[in-house]
Formats: sequence, structure tokens, C-alpha cells
Amino acid sequence: MSEKVSEKPPGGSKLVSSRELASIREAFGKALVEMGRKNSRIVVLDGDLAPSTRTALFAKEFPERFIEVGIAEQNMVGIAAGLAAVGYIPFACTFGVFITKKACDQVSISVAYPRLNVKLVGAYSGLFSGKTGATHQAIEDIAIMRAIPNMTVVVPADAVQLAKALEAIVEYEGPVYFRVARDVYPVIFDESYEFRLGRAVTLREGKDASIIATGIMTHTALEAAEELAREGIDVRVINMCTIKPIDEEAIVRAAEETGGIVTAENHSIIGGLGSAVAEVLVERCPVPMRRVGIRDTFGESGPDEELREKYGLTSLQVREQVYAVIETRGVDGRTEGEKTLENDH
Repeated sequence: MSEKVSEKPPGGSKLVSSRELASIREAFGKALVEMGRKNSRIVVLDGDLAPSTRTALFAKEFPERFIEVGIAEQNMVGIAAGLAAVGYIPFACTFGVFITKKACDQVSISVAYPRLNVKLVGAYSGLFSGKTGATHQAIEDIAIMRAIPNMTVVVPADAVQLAKALEAIVEYEGPVYFRVARDVYPVIFDESYEFRLGRAVTLREGKDASIIATGIMTHTALEAAEELAREGIDVRVINMCTIKPIDEEAIVRAAEETGGIVTAENHSIIGGLGSAVAEVLVERCPVPMRRVGIRDTFGESGPDEELREKYGLTSLQVREQVYAVIETRGVDGRTEGEKTLENDH
């Protein structure tokens, strides 16, 4: 992943002004069926959640290639590892909180260590899990999975990107964690979009700061950028669908060209996208940075919009962090630390 990669807005991609909406989990179920039609090696396992994860669509189409394991996530991952070892492409599907926490040892030792071709699907990701509360909210899942060697982590932003990314991970040989949101969200991309594993996509150019967003927070980042533009602040928006391997060149270029970074994610700020971006910046191009995400706390049951407001996953919070980055950097582009050093001399 060493070549320069920050992709320009993909041909035909759009920031949908009509507010077209699509269910991401429904898109997953339908795309999985389509992949099943193309590739007979695909088998699907589910942990007693097929109607929720939408793997029920695959089960109806290909009952001979669907395994209902029940509420036994560790066993499901073990079975998936065995299927992969004999040439199948198993998709092990359940809620993100269960596949990453209850089955973490099996994921690490049975799948990642031998680098088996298992696709681990974490549904109901982040805070927004249908009022199920803290026990069902996967807010540490990216942190867990990106820390496991050999694991690729993919977080689609909308229904279109999900379908394109799903096709790519079927072709990719190796373990993948595929994070799927539950609800209906605005469509960002159109059908001409081409997904590339490990590549960020620049959705909006800008020079005053950059917002790097993943998953459903990508649309929130675009909203924030549009609001900032009305104030005369020109912000770049980058969608980071692949969290691991992360697109380092896109991050460095954004830092060099805009001087400040804000990350936005439906996940804890510890260990997720914000941490991954910070790791790149501190080694390669330190600039002022802020993180928008869940701030070291558990979630709770509630409607999506109320949770979004309470936990700060709003366009207002993104805008406030952009202001903070620009203020820290200073109007002439230098950080306060750089100014102090210059004054000392």
C-alpha cells in the first residue's frame, strides 16, 4: 500500500442532495445473495440472528449453503475456520459486539493466526442497535479487530459502498472483519463507484482542514463540511472505508495540504479510526488533530437521534472540532508550538 492513493472523487460519485435513503443491512443481505449466485464456494453461518442480519435472504436462496449455528458464536467461528481450511469462503454473521468480544479467542487463534479465508460480519455496529442498549452496542469492535494480526477491517459508509466492498472482500484471500450498520442512511455513492481495498476516497476537496470519516459518520462529515462552507471555511472530506490496512498516504497528504485533521466515527475514540489516524500522523506528519466519537463510556438504550445528540456524533460536534483544529493551527498555518519556538529564537 505504498503508492500514493488518495483517490479523487470516484467517477459519478455524488453527495446526494435529494437525501436518498437506503438500508445498509438490507443491502448486505441482498449483496450476499448476489455474491452467492456468482460463487458457489460462499457459505453463510449465523448466530440465531438471521432476520436481523438479513442473512435470512441467503438462507432462503441457498438453504444447502446456510448453517444456523444458534447462540454459540465461538462454535460458529470454529466451524467457519474449518470450512475455510477445506476451500469454502465462509461468512460468519452476528452482531458486532458478539463476533468481536464473545468469540475473540477463536477469531484470533482459529482464524487470524493461520490466516484463513473467513469473513466475519459484525451487524448492528456502533451505538445504533435498535434500542438494545449497552450489551448489544459494538463500540470497541474496530479497536479489537484492528489489533489482531492478519486481520483486514472494512467499514462501509452506505448501501452502495457496502455492495462494492463485499464483492472486493470475496475476492480477497484472508480474514476480514466487515462492519455493517443496522438502519437506513443517506446514499453517498452511485453505481459507477469502484471500491478499492485499502484506499481512501476524497469526497470533497478543501484547504483549511480535513475531516476523515468512516461508516455512517461519513454523511455527517459531509453535512458539517457543507455547513462550514457557508461560513467560508473550506474543508476536505475523506471517506476511510478500510480501517486496516489504512491509507497512510491519504492521511499524510491531507495533513500536509490542509494542516489539520478531524476524525469522525461511530465507535470509541480509543482504538478506532481516530487512533489509527493519530498513529500515522505522529510518525509521519504531526499536525493539530481532534477526534469525534464515543468518549470512553458505555452506551445506553434509546432512539438513534437522541443517542447521536447525547454522545456527540453530530455535524455540530464535527464543526466544533474543525474550529478547534484551525484555532490550534493558527490563522497563518503555524501551530502554537511552532510560533513559540520561533519567538524563542
